[in-house]
Amino acid sequence: MLDEVAKETDVAAVMAELGRNARSASGPLAIATPEQKNKALNAMADAIMAGSDAILAANAIDMEKASASDMAASFLDRLKLDADRVAAMAQGIRAIAALKDPVGDVMAEWTRPNGLKIERVRTPLGVIGVIYESRPNVTADAGALCLKAGNAVILRGGSDSHNSSAAIHACLVEGLRAAGLPENAIQRVPVTDRKAVGEMLKGLDGSIDVIVPRGGKSLVARVQGEARVPVFAHLEGLCHIYIDASADIDMATAIAVNAKMRRTGICGSAETLLVHRAAAETHLLPVLTALSAAGCEIRGSHEVCHAFAQAVLATEEDWSTEYLAPIISVTLVNGIDGAIAHIGRYSSSHTEAVIAEDAGVVERFMNEIDSAILLHNASTQFADGGEFGMGAEIGIATGKMHARGPVGVEQLTSFKYRVHGDGQTRP
Repeated sequence: MLDEVAKETDVAAVMAELGRNARSASGPLAIATPEQKNKALNAMADAIMAGSDAILAANAIDMEKASASDMAASFLDRLKLDADRVAAMAQGIRAIAALKDPVGDVMAEWTRPNGLKIERVRTPLGVIGVIYESRPNVTADAGALCLKAGNAVILRGGSDSHNSSAAIHACLVEGLRAAGLPENAIQRVPVTDRKAVGEMLKGLDGSIDVIVPRGGKSLVARVQGEARVPVFAHLEGLCHIYIDASADIDMATAIAVNAKMRRTGICGSAETLLVHRAAAETHLLPVLTALSAAGCEIRGSHEVCHAFAQAVLATEEDWSTEYLAPIISVTLVNGIDGAIAHIGRYSSSHTEAVIAEDAGVVERFMNEIDSAILLHNASTQFADGGEFGMGAEIGIATGKMHARGPVGVEQLTSFKYRVHGDGQTRP
């Protein structure tokens, strides 16, 4: 373990050591058996449950500091742990353990006319760097997912969750130890100095293979702008809901309220509501009334403000704002054509939902909108790896290379080709 006294003295040296440790651990992890990894994961879950009081005590320290710094309510919600959230972390790790091990999975196989047998096989990425803010549960999710995929990981949580993450990380190390796997397979950056992030973005002398940022727009923008290694990331979650004239009004109302208000501070929270202009008289008022009653501020176009007195006139900036708060921007559009055009102009390519019974409308929405996640008649809050059956996720990737959508176990692997012959030579 790194010397606690030396943590803040030489960030570059501390980070270089983490990189060497991770690279060293990645070899044994790549060939670890599913049984070994699952034993470690279940032991981690046990340790988290046994250490619940210690985790909550550490979180109370972080919450007190965050509250004193006037942190926004949405960030406080992300930071806060309680007994149920600790139990959910443990359950999430068990769910990851129950997943099929991706390493060694034959993705495709075929035989060439010359008799060569070719297989495309999943392999670990190697060493993953995860940089995140506020949410201490990411420590558990990211550590467990990377381990299941056979990767070593370096975790750099935000300074606001420093104590919580340390307590959770101790449980993960306990699980590794119980299974006889390298304790350096899951490391936590022990310094709060922001220079540590810069060192990770440089790649730690080739030790880091991929960076996954999970946090606010400024963090992700920095990572995407400075990283010298590949990045799986989304800049922001500017999620839309389109309510078509064919939508069931009760369904549309329930989905809109849930998508916006269940948890306003997550990236899958809806930020813009689009309503078919032809359905304004039947669909607009019930949905806005329900949202307002739930405590949501409505920022609407001129037409929306005219129809709903409580609405505040939206500005151009509102259509491209990720509020992460109980606020939603609302406008009327000319059917599916208008919805596609609006989403194409303002979306961050994260998650969009269509509420409709018209199969033609749904087909066009699904085919013509190129966001990572598209939902039909369901809340955008389902944009989550756990809800997709992945056990958990490190984040949602909105790029188009390799990983896209929830980054779970399979997305944390690469592949190689295995070619078997019986003496073939190339003419």
